[in-house]
Amino acid sequence: MAARTLTLDELKTIKGQEIGVSDWHLVTQEEINRFADATHDHQWIHVDPARATKESPFGGPIAHGYYTLSLAPHLMDQIIAVKGIRMGVNYGLNKLRYPGPVRVGKRVRLKATLADVEEIANGAGAQVTIGMSFEVEGEAKPGCVAEALYRYYK
Repeated sequence: MAARTLTLDELKTIKGQEIGVSDWHLVTQEEINRFADATHDHQWIHVDPARATKESPFGGPIAHGYYTLSLAPHLMDQIIAVKGIRMGVNYGLNKLRYPGPVRVGKRVRLKATLADVEEIANGAGAQVTIGMSFEVEGEAKPGCVAEALYRYYK
């Protein structure tokens, strides 16, 4: 999917609106295992498919919540590109929650909504708040919801 390209001034005009939706991303056991290795989080509900199928309430292994969240940069790149800036940085998160499990073998996609745009002191740029909802294919509840804060500098 081609990202929607907007300037900071254009972002201000779509406050409160959906920015876009990413392509679907398949969650695989291989990715979950690599994430577990990178984060040293080897809880069995993520990395032991046999035990997770037998003992977990989810019927099989599920993604780490932080794995789902970590897909944000990849999926956001498919949704939006901000032009006319020197750089952009991840500034933090508000209201992070994991309403539903993301089962291995499911696909997720990101829906992004522009919640707010605020000027940074001295006209250096803007802080942008983006509502993120990680939809899980075939599931009623998203796997992750959060407000992401980005700072874009002119």
